[in-house]
Amino acid sequence: MSGGPKRVAVTSPQTRVAHARRVMRRRWRAPRLEPGEAVRARSLHRAQRRLGAVTLLLLFALVFGLPLVFAAAPVLDEVRVLGVPVSWALLVLLPFPAMAALARWQLRAAERVEER
Repeated sequence: MSGGPKRVAVTSPQTRVAHARRVMRRRWRAPRLEPGEAVRARSLHRAQRRLGAVTLLLLFALVFGLPLVFAAAPVLDEVRVLGVPVSWALLVLLPFPAMAALARWQLRAAERVEER
């Protein structure tokens, strides 16, 4: 049988690419930045982190401050608008639009930081 034709595996180009990807998988490393770019990246990261902290504090103030307002002003339970207590109306109508406005503000501020 040594005189017969040699057997060759035939594969499509996609198969070879898939096998090559599997072999080339290694740990991902962040690309190295030029010194000037690294300084700018650190500055952007610091500014974004500061902005994120402010946004998070405002969110906590909204979420945890609303119950404190209700506790401090029990009269809001007694005052009614269209038969609904004002405290209920505030609880339904205030948080989600305020969170959406906060998210919009944070996004615009983050874009302004990156444009500098």
